[in-house]
Amino acid sequence: MKTPSSIKVHITRLEMTAPPKASLPVPVNIQTAIMRAPGIPLPFYRYLYRQVGARWHWVERLRLSDEQLTAVLHDQRNDISVLYVNGAPGGFFEYFRQDEETIELSHFGLIENALGLGIGKWFLLQSLYAIWTLNPQRIITTTNNLDHPRALQLYQMFGFSPISTGEGIVRPLSDKELLELAKKG
Repeated sequence: MKTPSSIKVHITRLEMTAPPKASLPVPVNIQTAIMRAPGIPLPFYRYLYRQVGARWHWVERLRLSDEQLTAVLHDQRNDISVLYVNGAPGGFFEYFRQDEETIELSHFGLIENALGLGIGKWFLLQSLYAIWTLNPQRIITTTNNLDHPRALQLYQMFGFSPISTGEGIVRPLSDKELLELAKKG
Protein backbone atom coordinates (compact mmCIF):
# COMPACT_ATOMS: atom_id res chain seq x y z
CA MET A 1 0.00 0.00 0.00
CA LYS A 2 1.13 3.48 -0.84
CA THR A 3 2.16 5.87 1.94
CA PRO A 4 1.73 9.49 0.79
CA SER A 5 4.40 12.09 1.36
CA SER A 6 3.92 14.69 4.07
CA ILE A 7 3.11 18.21 2.90
CA LYS A 8 4.62 21.35 4.44
CA VAL A 9 2.02 24.04 5.08
CA HIS A 10 2.09 27.72 5.98
CA ILE A 11 -0.49 28.33 8.72
CA THR A 12 -2.18 31.65 9.47
CA ARG A 13 -4.08 32.19 12.70
CA LEU A 14 -6.68 34.94 12.63
CA GLU A 15 -8.97 36.72 15.05
CA MET A 16 -12.06 38.85 14.77
CA THR A 17 -12.96 41.21 17.61
CA ALA A 18 -16.21 42.73 16.32
CA PRO A 19 -19.18 41.36 14.40
CA PRO A 20 -19.03 41.70 10.61
CA LYS A 21 -20.50 44.88 9.18
CA ALA A 22 -21.30 43.26 5.84
CA SER A 23 -24.73 42.15 4.77
CA LEU A 24 -25.44 39.83 1.86
CA PRO A 25 -28.79 38.67 0.50
CA VAL A 26 -29.63 35.00 0.18
CA PRO A 27 -28.50 33.89 -3.27
CA VAL A 28 -31.36 33.88 -5.77
CA ASN A 29 -32.85 30.79 -7.43
CA ILE A 30 -31.28 28.51 -4.80
CA GLN A 31 -33.11 26.94 -1.89
CA THR A 32 -30.94 27.07 1.22
CA ALA A 33 -31.34 26.04 4.83
CA ILE A 34 -28.85 26.07 7.68
CA MET A 35 -29.67 23.64 10.44
CA ARG A 36 -27.88 23.00 13.72
CA ALA A 37 -26.94 19.36 14.15
CA PRO A 38 -26.68 18.56 17.86
CA GLY A 39 -25.81 14.91 18.38
CA ILE A 40 -24.74 14.56 14.74
CA PRO A 41 -24.27 10.88 13.76
CA LEU A 42 -20.60 10.01 13.22
CA PRO A 43 -21.08 8.63 9.67
CA PHE A 44 -22.86 11.83 8.59
CA TYR A 45 -20.16 13.99 10.15
CA ARG A 46 -17.42 11.96 8.50
CA TYR A 47 -19.27 12.29 5.18
CA LEU A 48 -19.48 16.08 5.52
CA TYR A 49 -15.88 16.40 6.71
CA ARG A 50 -14.59 14.25 3.86
CA GLN A 51 -16.73 15.91 1.18
CA VAL A 52 -15.75 19.41 2.28
CA GLY A 53 -12.17 18.73 3.24
CA ALA A 54 -10.83 16.14 0.79
CA ARG A 55 -9.46 18.67 -1.69
CA TRP A 56 -8.00 20.79 1.14
CA HIS A 57 -6.30 17.84 2.88
CA TRP A 58 -8.46 17.79 6.00
CA VAL A 59 -7.43 14.60 7.78
CA GLU A 60 -7.30 15.15 11.55
CA ARG A 61 -10.87 14.19 12.39
CA LEU A 62 -10.79 11.23 10.01
CA ARG A 63 -8.00 9.67 12.05
CA LEU A 64 -10.02 9.72 15.27
CA SER A 65 -11.64 6.56 16.59
CA ASP A 66 -15.40 6.52 17.05
CA GLU A 67 -14.92 7.14 20.78
CA GLN A 68 -12.53 10.05 20.23
CA LEU A 69 -14.73 11.65 17.56
CA THR A 70 -17.84 11.24 19.73
CA ALA A 71 -16.07 12.99 22.61
CA VAL A 72 -15.12 15.93 20.36
CA LEU A 73 -18.41 16.31 18.51
CA HIS A 74 -20.72 15.81 21.46
CA ASP A 75 -18.76 18.09 23.81
CA GLN A 76 -21.23 20.72 25.03
CA ARG A 77 -18.82 23.46 23.90
CA ASN A 78 -18.85 22.21 20.29
CA ASP A 79 -21.54 23.17 17.78
CA ILE A 80 -22.12 22.03 14.20
CA SER A 81 -24.51 23.48 11.62
CA VAL A 82 -25.16 22.00 8.20
CA LEU A 83 -25.92 23.97 5.04
CA TYR A 84 -28.46 22.39 2.71
CA VAL A 85 -28.58 23.55 -0.90
CA ASN A 86 -31.58 22.57 -3.01
CA GLY A 87 -32.36 19.79 -0.53
CA ALA A 88 -28.90 18.20 -0.32
CA PRO A 89 -26.04 18.78 2.14
CA GLY A 90 -23.94 21.64 0.77
CA GLY A 91 -21.42 22.27 3.54
CA PHE A 92 -21.05 22.86 7.24
CA PHE A 93 -19.49 25.03 9.88
CA GLU A 94 -18.33 24.04 13.31
CA TYR A 95 -17.28 26.14 16.25
CA PHE A 96 -15.86 25.48 19.69
CA ARG A 97 -16.41 27.70 22.72
CA GLN A 98 -12.93 27.79 24.27
CA ASP A 99 -14.10 29.99 27.16
CA GLU A 100 -16.49 32.88 27.83
CA GLU A 101 -14.49 35.23 25.61
CA THR A 102 -13.16 33.10 22.76
CA ILE A 103 -14.93 30.98 20.18
CA GLU A 104 -13.00 29.12 17.50
CA LEU A 105 -14.48 28.68 14.05
CA SER A 106 -12.86 25.27 13.75
CA HIS A 107 -14.30 24.14 10.41
CA PHE A 108 -16.04 25.87 7.55
CA GLY A 109 -16.56 24.82 3.96
CA LEU A 110 -18.73 23.82 1.05
CA ILE A 111 -19.28 20.50 -0.66
CA GLU A 112 -18.62 20.26 -4.41
CA ASN A 113 -22.33 20.55 -5.34
CA ALA A 114 -22.50 23.95 -3.62
CA LEU A 115 -19.38 25.43 -5.20
CA GLY A 116 -19.77 28.00 -7.94
CA LEU A 117 -23.28 29.00 -6.87
CA GLY A 118 -22.19 32.24 -5.22
CA ILE A 119 -23.10 31.14 -1.70
CA GLY A 120 -19.67 30.88 -0.05
CA LYS A 121 -19.53 34.47 1.17
CA TRP A 122 -23.17 34.39 2.26
CA PHE A 123 -22.66 31.12 4.16
CA LEU A 124 -19.53 32.41 5.94
CA LEU A 125 -21.41 35.54 6.95
CA GLN A 126 -24.31 33.44 8.31
CA SER A 127 -21.79 31.34 10.24
CA LEU A 128 -20.22 34.43 11.79
CA TYR A 129 -23.61 35.94 12.65
CA ALA A 130 -24.53 32.68 14.45
CA ILE A 131 -21.33 32.73 16.49
CA TRP A 132 -21.63 36.43 17.40
CA THR A 133 -25.10 35.78 18.91
CA LEU A 134 -23.16 34.10 21.75
CA ASN A 135 -21.46 37.44 22.56
CA PRO A 136 -17.81 36.39 22.53
CA GLN A 137 -15.01 38.94 22.83
CA ARG A 138 -13.34 37.38 19.81
CA ILE A 139 -13.63 34.66 17.21
CA ILE A 140 -10.49 32.88 16.10
CA THR A 141 -9.83 30.62 13.14
CA THR A 142 -6.92 29.08 11.30
CA THR A 143 -6.26 28.66 7.61
CA ASN A 144 -3.31 27.42 5.62
CA ASN A 145 -1.99 27.48 2.07
CA LEU A 146 -3.74 24.17 1.28
CA ASP A 147 -7.16 25.77 1.83
CA HIS A 148 -9.17 27.47 -0.89
CA PRO A 149 -6.92 30.06 -2.58
CA ARG A 150 -9.22 32.89 -1.46
CA ALA A 151 -9.87 31.65 2.10
CA LEU A 152 -7.49 34.08 3.80
CA GLN A 153 -8.77 36.99 1.72
CA LEU A 154 -12.39 36.08 2.51
CA TYR A 155 -11.76 35.90 6.25
CA GLN A 156 -10.07 39.28 6.14
CA MET A 157 -12.92 40.75 4.06
CA PHE A 158 -15.32 39.96 6.90
CA GLY A 159 -13.14 41.38 9.67
CA PHE A 160 -10.56 38.78 10.66
CA SER A 161 -6.96 39.94 11.16
CA PRO A 162 -3.90 37.70 11.12
CA ILE A 163 -2.37 37.31 14.59
CA SER A 164 0.37 34.77 13.87
CA THR A 165 1.84 32.55 11.22
CA GLY A 166 3.80 29.35 11.37
CA GLU A 167 4.76 26.19 9.58
CA GLY A 168 3.21 22.76 9.91
CA ILE A 169 3.05 19.34 8.34
CA VAL A 170 -0.01 17.60 6.89
CA ARG A 171 0.24 13.86 6.46
CA PRO A 172 -2.33 12.81 3.84
CA LEU A 173 -4.37 9.67 4.40
CA SER A 174 -2.71 6.44 3.36
CA ASP A 175 -4.46 3.84 1.24
CA LYS A 176 -4.89 1.72 4.39
CA GLU A 177 -6.54 4.63 6.23
CA LEU A 178 -8.83 5.27 3.26
CA LEU A 179 -9.91 1.60 3.27
CA GLU A 180 -10.61 1.76 7.00
CA LEU A 181 -12.72 4.87 6.49
CA ALA A 182 -14.68 3.18 3.73
CA LYS A 183 -15.48 0.32 6.11
CA LYS A 184 -16.85 2.76 8.72
CA GLY A 185 -19.35 4.08 6.20
